[in-house]
Amino acid sequence: MLQEKRVIALIPARGGSKRLPKKNVLPLAGIPLIAWTIKAALSSDYIDEIVVTTDCLGIAAAAKEYGAEVPFIRPAKLSSDTATTNAVLLHAIEALGCSAGDVIVLLQPTSPLRTSADIDGAIELLHERSGSGVVSVCECDHSPLWTGVLPDDGNLGSFISEELTARRSQDLPKHYRLNGAIYAFTVSSLLGKQGIHYSAEVYAFKMDSLLSIDIDTEVDFKLAEAILTLGYNNHS
Repeated sequence: MLQEKRVIALIPARGGSKRLPKKNVLPLAGIPLIAWTIKAALSSDYIDEIVVTTDCLGIAAAAKEYGAEVPFIRPAKLSSDTATTNAVLLHAIEALGCSAGDVIVLLQPTSPLRTSADIDGAIELLHERSGSGVVSVCECDHSPLWTGVLPDDGNLGSFISEELTARRSQDLPKHYRLNGAIYAFTVSSLLGKQGIHYSAEVYAFKMDSLLSIDIDTEVDFKLAEAILTLGYNNHS
């Protein structure tokens, strides 16, 4: 049963950010960016623990203020620009003493519009499918079938096939992209594959495209704030 599993929300939040300095603690609609993810996890019906892995004492303090645990400070070697998410994930699994039957739900703080309903939906899908993992996706704004590689002179002779030129965009099959908001995996599969992976045992959880903003720049930040201000996301 799902209730018998230990479900841990893991929020990775590095202190260094070149494009948008200190973005994880920048105030978004009145509270630190990371707090939106903590609030969503706190409202989940299934998450038992909320853990922030960070190298920054300022982020750690903000995380604790809003209800997350910070049981360790991430080592410097896992906080560089070259450190991978999988390395951070595996370190946390070891540091937390997770068992094979536990579930880790990785929640990037740069996806503040993801709701508790999204988190619970992903966890429920993982349970229903008895899968190894669930990863959130959203529909592409434009079909990748309308994209191509340009030659040096920029001519469009072979940009897209003739078959596609005769079709309306709405008649093309839907394409989806990873949105980076939710990665829910069993600990056994994470250890077996040494991190997040994709296979026939990993399923897609579809999210609203508007709630799939991944904050990397100031423009992303302002767009997310505008959506929150307009009340599109009630974070229920």
